[in-house]
Amino acid sequence: KKKEKKKKKKKKEKKKEKNRKQKKKKKKKKKEKKKKKEKEKGKKKKKEQKGK
Repeated sequence: KKKEKKKKKKKKEKKKEKNRKQKKKKKKKKKEKKKKKEKEKGKKKKKEQKGK
């Protein structure tokens, strides 16, 4: 019975690790999206300045 408990604990740890990694990935994607948006904004601003 003790061994089974240990196995369950390991499974939980693995799940936690997976969740942590997924959260990190999501955060990274969000940051990349933000950067892209800012770049687009910058491009638009430059175009507007050229048009003046």
